Formats: sequence, C-alpha cells, structure tokens
Amino acid sequence: MTDAPVATVLAPGPAVSGPILRLTAPLSFWGGVDPVTGRITDIRHPEHGQCVAGTILMVPETRGSSSSSSIMLELIRAGAAPAALVLDRVDAILVLGILVAREMGLAHPPAYRLPRAAMAELAGIAGIAALDRQGRITCLDALPEQPT
Repeated sequence: MTDAPVATVLAPGPAVSGPILRLTAPLSFWGGVDPVTGRITDIRHPEHGQCVAGTILMVPETRGSSSSSSIMLELIRAGAAPAALVLDRVDAILVLGILVAREMGLAHPPAYRLPRAAMAELAGIAGIAALDRQGRITCLDALPEQPT
C-alpha cells in the first residue's frame, strides 16, 4: 500500500475507489469522450478506446470546450462518469458539470487538484486507488502497469 500527497478538494463528494486511469495527453471531453459509454473517442489521443467510467481519472490537463461541463453532466446522468476526477490544471468548466449534477441531486464524482509532480509519485503503480473526502489518495492492490 502506497500513500500519495493529499489532493485539494475542488468539488466534494463521497469517499470513492476504483481503478487508476492516467491520461498521458490533454483530453477534450467535448468530442473526445462518448457521453453515454465513457469511452475515449478521440482517435488521436494515446488512451483512445479506454473507458473513464468508474475510474480514478488522473488528468494532467484538459483541452477544451465550454461544452465539457455538459459532457461531464451527461456522463454522470448515464452512469458512465469517473469515480473521481483528479486534475493538475483546474478546468473550472469541466468541474462545473459535477457541481450542476450535485445541485440536481445526482450522485456525482468528487473532483480534486493534485500537482503533476505529486501525480508522478503514483507513476508506475496500476491497480485500485481510494480517495477519502479530504483528498487523501491511497493506492491498493498495486500491480505492474500493463501496456495498452
């Protein structure tokens, strides 16, 4: 079991756990993620075909559209959202989709900010991560990363 630095809470939510999905390039949720399935559909993205649903989604930064919030809201509505969103560069528009879901009474993922250097401390660990309500990240069941 490995502990990482504490992430800053951007949008509070429940304690969660799920498989880690690290994105290695910026992602636009608008046109880059299927809002029904959670699959990364951007054919130029290195993680094309991966599914964000139920993951601890670690995103160093996003590319984006002002419509990213609507895609996040649709992912939440469809049950295809990440279990948690962990960003280095805060994307207020993407997080807005989570906040709107909260206001609508929908179950929603928490969002956190974790600097890229702290994310790098988790590099090389694949498996299940748990995040508590305060942003403490614990990696459980660490496995060697598998090539995609």
